[in-house]
Amino acid sequence: MDSLTQIVLGAALSAAIAPAQHRRAALLAGAALGTLPDLDVIPVNLLTDDPVARMTWHRSLSHSLLVLPFVAWAIWGWCRGRGGRVAQSPRRWFWAMQAALLTHPLLDAFTVYGTQLWWPLPARPTMWSSIFIIDPLYTVWLLIACVWAWFARASRTAQPALVLGLALSSLYLGGSLWAKQRVEAAAQPALAALGLENAPRFSVPMPFTTTLWRVVAMTPDGYVEGERSLIADRGPMHFRLYPSDALAYSQVSGYPAVHRLQWFNHGFMKAEERDGRLVLSDLRMGMEPDYNFRFAVARREGEQWREIAPEQLRWPWQATERLPAMWQRIWREPAPVPVAQTSPTCAGCSGRRRCARAAASRSARTASLNRCAERACDVAGEDRRAMPAVMQICIIGPPRPRTAALPTPPR
Repeated sequence: MDSLTQIVLGAALSAAIAPAQHRRAALLAGAALGTLPDLDVIPVNLLTDDPVARMTWHRSLSHSLLVLPFVAWAIWGWCRGRGGRVAQSPRRWFWAMQAALLTHPLLDAFTVYGTQLWWPLPARPTMWSSIFIIDPLYTVWLLIACVWAWFARASRTAQPALVLGLALSSLYLGGSLWAKQRVEAAAQPALAALGLENAPRFSVPMPFTTTLWRVVAMTPDGYVEGERSLIADRGPMHFRLYPSDALAYSQVSGYPAVHRLQWFNHGFMKAEERDGRLVLSDLRMGMEPDYNFRFAVARREGEQWREIAPEQLRWPWQATERLPAMWQRIWREPAPVPVAQTSPTCAGCSGRRRCARAAASRSARTASLNRCAERACDVAGEDRRAMPAVMQICIIGPPRPRTAALPTPPR
């Protein structure tokens, strides 16, 4: 989560546990402890300039539930040894410090980035992905409670304000899990109709809200992406198909940087060639075609790839266009495309619903998919009944059982 949220969460917890006469000191101490784990970026950036290492080392040791209790204990012991407030009420200050520090990684685990709660164990990062990294409706209650407690000091109104702020923010966080369950329930039948009921997938809220969600499921040659508004949507979910260079990805999967990324993001990546380099994009953060984390990991040499030092690429993100459209999407369900409304068949497709050029090799199938996706080829046939309200595109290679044709992304 963002720094402000972690500061007010730590401050509110510490002030609610510490003695009333120590409230302002507890607010300051909790704020410092609440933001302490994120300071790991300083030593990480000093130790390496590898962007993959910087991304995957963040939220590791400094966010581990196997490490932080001892850090909090050491800080508490040092403060008690110096005398003052902690020595006056050591038990309450002990739990105040533990709560302020340990809730930081737990809250981070509710985001999609990935938090290594059990470092140094080799467990994959935890990503419950039920809340965006900045969510004003979670933060505002904690902020109000901390401001009230700061001015109320030892007043009888300070403690109820802190408890209420913590309760409302926790209720909102629990509501995000309920919203995620509803989105997953809506996505399941739509993905099952596409033959993707067992495909790896994730759901994540869009920026600043828990009412609009994005669902991504992986396919052998790419992935599908769809949105769900808990306010406006009533019909079935619709998904768009996007390609990924599966052949190139398989050729570089043994590279240490690629292996590390795959472990960190649970394999939710797409591969594409850009200017002679193979670029891997983390599908969890961003939205097609804009992603926050893109890494060039190899350079083309003929038909093969040569490993290069990872380089993080920063491409323009049209936020001024995306955010207004996202806001409108919360309140408005897109009109479904009737089955009869089809697009012209592209020259690369035969009349029997699949690309004639897709049989030569895996790389040929990927190239054919790119050509077909650009022209929104229509695929007619029995499978259309599984997704009656979406446009169809070419199916690359032999048709898979129970797999309905998928709509192309808008160009």
